Amino acid sequence: MIEITQAAIAEIDRMKAVRDLADSKFRIGFASGGCKDFYYTIDLIESSEDSDEVYDISGVSLSIDPQQIGHLYNLKLDYSEDLMGGGFRFQNSIATSVCGCGNSFRL
Repeated sequence: MIEITQAAIAEIDRMKAVRDLADSKFRIGFASGGCKDFYYTIDLIESSEDSDEVYDISGVSLSIDPQQIGHLYNLKLDYSEDLMGGGFRFQNSIATSVCGCGNSFRL
């Protein structure tokens, strides 16, 4: 399943507080486009789609489209800050290729 680091959990909690969405779910997925074939999508949502799979991972309510779960299996979600600012970092063990920024991938 998806691993969420403590740094990513802290950033998700911060986002919820800033947006006043304490009871929201964190939705993760991907869409066509980017430097490679796909790019990751993330959002805070108040309610999941009826078909979404919902998981509790380290206190984060994670919502995922069931058609995308297989491509996100063993994904590691991290958050870090560097000279360019902060952002989520994705490590997908089933990606065959990843762009330099790490947000776009090929399966």
